Amino acid sequence: MQDKDLPDIVDLVREMGAFGDGGRNRSPGNSNSGYGQGGEPQAKPAPGLPAQSQAAPDLPGHLEGLAARARTYVEAASSPNTRRAYAADWTHFTSWCRRQGLAPLPADPQVVGLYVTALAAGAADNAPGRAAPRSGGRKPHAVSTIERRLSALAWNYSQRGLTLDRKDRHIATVMAGIRNRHASPPRQKEALLPDDLIAMLETLDRGALRGLRDRAMLLIGFAGALRRSEIVGLDCGRDQTEDGRGWIEVLDGGLLVTLRGKTGWREVEIGRGSSDATCPVMALQTWLSLARIAHGPLFRRVTGHGKKVGSDRLNDQEIARLVKRAALAAGVRGDLPEGRRADLFAGHSLRAGLASSAEVEERHVQKQLGHASAEMTRKYQRRRDRFRINLTKAAGL
Repeated sequence: MQDKDLPDIVDLVREMGAFGDGGRNRSPGNSNSGYGQGGEPQAKPAPGLPAQSQAAPDLPGHLEGLAARARTYVEAASSPNTRRAYAADWTHFTSWCRRQGLAPLPADPQVVGLYVTALAAGAADNAPGRAAPRSGGRKPHAVSTIERRLSALAWNYSQRGLTLDRKDRHIATVMAGIRNRHASPPRQKEALLPDDLIAMLETLDRGALRGLRDRAMLLIGFAGALRRSEIVGLDCGRDQTEDGRGWIEVLDGGLLVTLRGKTGWREVEIGRGSSDATCPVMALQTWLSLARIAHGPLFRRVTGHGKKVGSDRLNDQEIARLVKRAALAAGVRGDLPEGRRADLFAGHSLRAGLASSAEVEERHVQKQLGHASAEMTRKYQRRRDRFRINLTKAAGL
């Protein structure tokens, strides 16, 4: 299904003006841009391309099929999660512009500079002319959130054939000041180490399909250092589903996972465990056998009081909920209040756990995580190598 937040590829093709004057012309007021005259955002439909200054002819009928195929490629250029986030950020920006009496189009660095200032001041959701209340109001947005929204605006403008100059002084200087005043160290999710994972596995019901599925997902996610989307995107074999992100092959030495991640296609080797209780390959085979899954998505919803397995793949949010739920049930980081513990764990806790606990050369960990640089891999190694090299003693003290 086409994302309503994205410009239509047919409109993009029409803008090229390469099809003569044989079609019916569209007037600016009738374009599916999501904006009325003057660039004011409309409630419905979602923001699309801005109205064109000159009418463009309709696309000839014999090219409609090609345009439909091009649309699927446009959608495949970014993940659904990224498109949803960018669409939400664009909606927030256009809503703020409407309240302030400003036009979101064309790309104006001064308007964007005012917007990021409002985000940093906690006033982006207030009525015009009113500052954020000292108590009971919205908190200022984190610098990382502001950076993401700025990237989302640049992306949305580019999809509309416009360019947002992020180096313009109205944006660059304001962002430099925001970083200097409000930046804070990143809050990383807690790494789940092997003992933590084993304790989490013990909280799952081995006699229930849901427990067997969750067990396999935790072990596969940890041993493969997989992202949430990569776990739930796996199929039993190659080219079995349209929305699949990879597939598995069970070999003598373990599990070979071929998947499409952020950096492209890569292979991940998941070796067999030292015991059946902690073997990711055994856990996966048990789940597939008892769930009677031989084709299509690996991990699916269990319904009917835990006795029926559906046909659709799980949402990647289920991985985050599973990790959080199992970690709390196992008492991981029991030295902290439950409220704080709930914020420590997420899907990335599995990737960070393998990176922090695997006693191998760093290049092997980097390959498993699919990182292009060792520096990125080190960000996942929460507890590894601390004080292993003591420069104080090396200096003679």
